[in-house]
Amino acid sequence: MSSTRLGLLTGLALGLAIALGGFGAFAAVALLGAIGFLAGRCLDGKLDLSRLSTRDRSRP
Repeated sequence: MSSTRLGLLTGLALGLAIALGGFGAFAAVALLGAIGFLAGRCLDGKLDLSRLSTRDRSRP
């Protein structure tokens, strides 16, 4: 799926959420969409989270 189609579907989902459920539903859909996007990028190997979990072990 191209980025254009993905953006269109995301916009439609957010529009429907705010039209049918108000701002609370809009915020929930936006938050879950962002989490899904980041999970997809991580699973595709396009987002490296290893830097967040490593510690600087050079300190005593």
